[in-house]
Amino acid sequence: MAARLRRAKSPVGRGRKEDKPIAARLAEIRRLGESGRVADPDILLHSLSDSDPLVRQAAAWSFGNLKDRRGRGALEASLNDPEPAVRGAAAAALGLIARPESREPLERAVTDPEPRVRSHALWGLWSVADPRSLPAIIPRLDDPDPSVRWSAAAALGRCDAQTGFDSLVRALADPHDRVRRESLLAIGSTKDRRVGDIARPFLRDPARRVRIAAAVVLGRQRDGTAVLELVARLPMEETFVKPALLVALGRIGDPAAIPAILPMTEDRAGWVRVCAFHALMELHAGAGRSAALAHLKDPLWSVRGAAAECLGSIGAPEDLGPLLGALEDPHPWPRRGAIYALGELKLAEAAPRLREELRHPTAEVRLAAVWALGRLRDDGAREALVTLLRQAHPTPTDALTIAQGDGAVMLQSDAEARLFDTIVQALGRLGQGEYDPFVYRALAEARARVNEDELERPARLPSPEVPVGRSPPTLRLIFDTALPASADDDELGC
Repeated sequence: MAARLRRAKSPVGRGRKEDKPIAARLAEIRRLGESGRVADPDILLHSLSDSDPLVRQAAAWSFGNLKDRRGRGALEASLNDPEPAVRGAAAAALGLIARPESREPLERAVTDPEPRVRSHALWGLWSVADPRSLPAIIPRLDDPDPSVRWSAAAALGRCDAQTGFDSLVRALADPHDRVRRESLLAIGSTKDRRVGDIARPFLRDPARRVRIAAAVVLGRQRDGTAVLELVARLPMEETFVKPALLVALGRIGDPAAIPAILPMTEDRAGWVRVCAFHALMELHAGAGRSAALAHLKDPLWSVRGAAAECLGSIGAPEDLGPLLGALEDPHPWPRRGAIYALGELKLAEAAPRLREELRHPTAEVRLAAVWALGRLRDDGAREALVTLLRQAHPTPTDALTIAQGDGAVMLQSDAEARLFDTIVQALGRLGQGEYDPFVYRALAEARARVNEDELERPARLPSPEVPVGRSPPTLRLIFDTALPASADDDELGC
């Protein structure tokens, strides 16, 4: 093999592959792995057979970063590499590629003598998510290595936690907190009636990450019997745990929690204040209106954004002035929140100002403006929305990081991927079923850009349009609603 590689010409025409120093080979492979897409995978494929294990490992990681299916067969072969680091990288890469054809090789890899290989193989099975893998996964809950046990718990939760329910309950006694956490989250993914009773005691677990997992599970289950304990723990908890408790209380939706949530809007930690306003928004807690108005001037953009969006649920028409003032905020997140609030409150007086936000450089702001103008049925926005529709893409684009730090987690936006569907919905609302040749033509052209299979997917709409727990309509229904039946004789013949 080495002789064959020495004879092969480099795809970039710079000499033979293994004649290059290891540092140069590694740099080339890493560059390819970060490039987004490789037209010709030969360099990476050959590198998986390189004489140096560092090069083979880097090639496996690059295939994983690229999620390039063309490397699947070679990566499966690398699960038998003599170096554990290469086997582990190959298993992790197969998990990122997530092809069902890799299930059996990954199942064999969960018995590898090296713990990191077993762990990566289990995460690969988590990605494949095939219930047929349960016989390979469940025994790993008793693995001597904790990283393997928590990977097994996570994989079991993804594949079929109900079948492995009793095994996961036993794993809750594991001495390692990460195993308890993953087991608890896996149990919480089921609809078993016992989940609430099992999770509530873990609100008092000594490990922070386990208490967070317990709150997450109780919120997902909407366990009303947990409200009193969640409320009791809220003022005494660590800063990192409070957000999980607040999210759980918001999801459960019991108004009895409001008096405990209100003081959290003044917490010294910005992310706690953010989650407090989101909880008040979900609870439609009018008692939080004055706090939301006050925090439109909060020093943190993340809190200003949450307070502004919260007013859409608990605000009043008198809040028009403060919300219009928030549209002058230098950060896009508070502007986004204020726009959603103006749309939720149906404050039509804001429409002329919202039209200006259709030209904002940040997609999150444009998306909010499109949705709000459609909800306000602002006829003055028709031409601008048609222009945006002709520029938007029906297929999703990669999420972009728009902000991080400043008291909040990193925010990633998929607004560009939601713009096309939201514009279609907005134009349909503007027309209200009446035939407008200008709008109809644009909608008919947009529908022609979408294939039949794509029409059956759930519509990608902003979060205020699809509350948590509800399913969005299909893209086909959005188009059918937007295109009036009376336009069958349109001059385009569409």
